[in-house]
Amino acid sequence: MPETLTSTDPAPYDALLLLSFGGPEAPEDVVPFLENVTRGRGIPKERLAEVGKHYFLFGGVSPINEQNRELLAALRKDFAGHGLDLPVYWGNRNWAPYLVDALREIARDGHRRVLVLATSAYAGYSGCRQYRENLAEALEQLRGEGLPELRVDKLRHFYNHPGFVGPMADATLAALAELPAEVRDGARLAFTTHSIPLSMAETSGAPDDPARGTPGGAYVAQHLEVARLVAEAVAAATGVADRPWELVFQSRSGAPHIPWLEPDICDHLAALHTAGAPAAVMVPIGFVSDHMEVKYDLDTEARAKAAELGLPVTRAATVGADPRFTAAVRELVLERAAVERGVRVERCALGTLGASHDVCAVACCPNPRAPKPAAAQL
Repeated sequence: MPETLTSTDPAPYDALLLLSFGGPEAPEDVVPFLENVTRGRGIPKERLAEVGKHYFLFGGVSPINEQNRELLAALRKDFAGHGLDLPVYWGNRNWAPYLVDALREIARDGHRRVLVLATSAYAGYSGCRQYRENLAEALEQLRGEGLPELRVDKLRHFYNHPGFVGPMADATLAALAELPAEVRDGARLAFTTHSIPLSMAETSGAPDDPARGTPGGAYVAQHLEVARLVAEAVAAATGVADRPWELVFQSRSGAPHIPWLEPDICDHLAALHTAGAPAAVMVPIGFVSDHMEVKYDLDTEARAKAAELGLPVTRAATVGADPRFTAAVRELVLERAAVERGVRVERCALGTLGASHDVCAVACCPNPRAPKPAAAQL
């Protein structure tokens, strides 16, 4: 029988790494940052400057690093307030502070067993395996420097944890309340996430993942689950039981001849307007914080499209450093620590898909270009 989680002992872990995407913090950072993101693809600087135009609209600064600083501080405060003695570090895949530097600091501080919180809630190559590939690369670099060996484990996907779903539901209610009263009850919910190639979506998740039973693979199935859970919470709070909702996509960046997940949020808003919807709420369930793909793709492009159509829209906030989310991270840390010590504990998850696996299979979310070593897998 699983036990209720009561211990605040993080053993065998002695550090937590907050691992994120990273972003530029000055105009001169934009092209070098995009070179890091697209490394190995041979994209010319002129094209990268064009791609980076949305960063220049915001002074060349992505909000993501400051948001990660806020989350880092919130995690440290939550841990200290609940007696969890575990240092928290921060590293990025594509910009300072870099992942390899964070791991080097962890090793030099004497830590050896590291848990990793990636700022992505879902299964998929870009959201999970690529982070683990970057971890493997960084660990190999540290071995070459003669530093002590680190063992790194990644926290499970948290998309259906109440500490993620609850804040998203409340943010959706707050966004609904911003709409004029006469259109509020008829407003549609547009749950948004990053579009990915269809081939990547179809291979997302472990081969034996229950979510793979849903067409579209784990990436789509997990997002649909969160959308359903949030929509049900909104219905219960508002008394509008039959409010239509749909999962839609944004931030496509690939070649036009390669099929990606659709519909795009702007196309969806146009379809809602044509169908006579009185208003819409955009709910960015695919993102942990209000970074550039939220600020530009939703708050700038999608809002401009809605204004062109004359369709009232609002946008729900992301979870950010919500205290319920930081508490969820603490619970996930202690859950994984207990499992590593051989203790069976209750694994908190809402909905029908259950708690995600702790350790990824080798066949999880394969690299779309070429196989590469990945950390934290069977």
